[in-house]
Amino acid sequence: MPQTHVMHLSNGPGIDVAIFKLGGIITSLTVPDRHGDTSDVVLGYDNLESYRSDNLFMGGIIGRFANRIARGEFLLNGDRYHLNRNDGANHLHGGIRGFNKVEWQVSQQAQQHAQSLTLDYLSPDGEEGYPGNLHVQVAFSLSDANELTIHYRATTDKDTIMNLTQHPYFNLAGQGAADILRHELTLNAGTFTPIDGNMIPTGELRAVKDTPFDFSKPTTIGARIGEEDEQLTLAGGYDHNWVLNKTGDDALTFAARVFEPESGRILEVLTTEPGIQFYSGNSLDGRVGKTGTAYVPRSGFCLETQHFPDSPNHPQFPSTILRPGEEFRSTTIFRFRTG
Repeated sequence: MPQTHVMHLSNGPGIDVAIFKLGGIITSLTVPDRHGDTSDVVLGYDNLESYRSDNLFMGGIIGRFANRIARGEFLLNGDRYHLNRNDGANHLHGGIRGFNKVEWQVSQQAQQHAQSLTLDYLSPDGEEGYPGNLHVQVAFSLSDANELTIHYRATTDKDTIMNLTQHPYFNLAGQGAADILRHELTLNAGTFTPIDGNMIPTGELRAVKDTPFDFSKPTTIGARIGEEDEQLTLAGGYDHNWVLNKTGDDALTFAARVFEPESGRILEVLTTEPGIQFYSGNSLDGRVGKTGTAYVPRSGFCLETQHFPDSPNHPQFPSTILRPGEEFRSTTIFRFRTG
């Protein structure tokens, strides 16, 4: 893989994060286990061309709008906008050429053993059908407390919609290890947004209590994934947005915790976003990834901090509109430790 395309962040405790200029993709993330041995805990590829042709959004910055927009349409200020459709009848993760496929500019160059990096992208008016010139800045920082922090900022010159996230597929046993069904997951959420047959939210906020979607206490991902449940059947597993128990609209809130028992690795997620999409890797299709590993279904999971899917078409959901003179700000932290 051409090293000119890859930037590294590293810290004293032994974490190393590799990030591409293409798509702001996290291509590797090596983390120590309880014995101090390091492994790469994110899925990916060994070459640049595989990332260019990838259709699973492996590791990239997602925008302009993370998740789905029904029929690729939304109404804003009385005008109907039509976005590129790349998920059947829907628009998904920014469209045919979303932010995970564009070249980002490095405004703060990471040197060897650097702990911060800032990427910039100007999304032109009309890109993928979105209105307005949108300037996006994504800053990555890695602390000696083993926190990978991602700060998002954006401004626009015209009313638009946006929803940004990062899309790494994790396996805390190490990429290429067995499936993620024995990972123990906790989600700080009392409700989720159920979907219809097109994977679009119905608009309901449904309580997780007494359902397979209750991860308020540590529960293995595989414990209930095979139950007869309409929502699990529609998605082929977990691929839903959980509504976080927020302490304030812009407050940094604990969102999720994942524990892998063999390695002892723990991932904690904190965010200022109102929701988190937990995806159990249902559509991984056996394609060959790093070190010749076949990524079969449920060999990785995603925790995508976000506003809710299809928000522009659900006025009761938190707004995703950004207007001139405003600045969008959002923060997500991936914190690693062992137990």
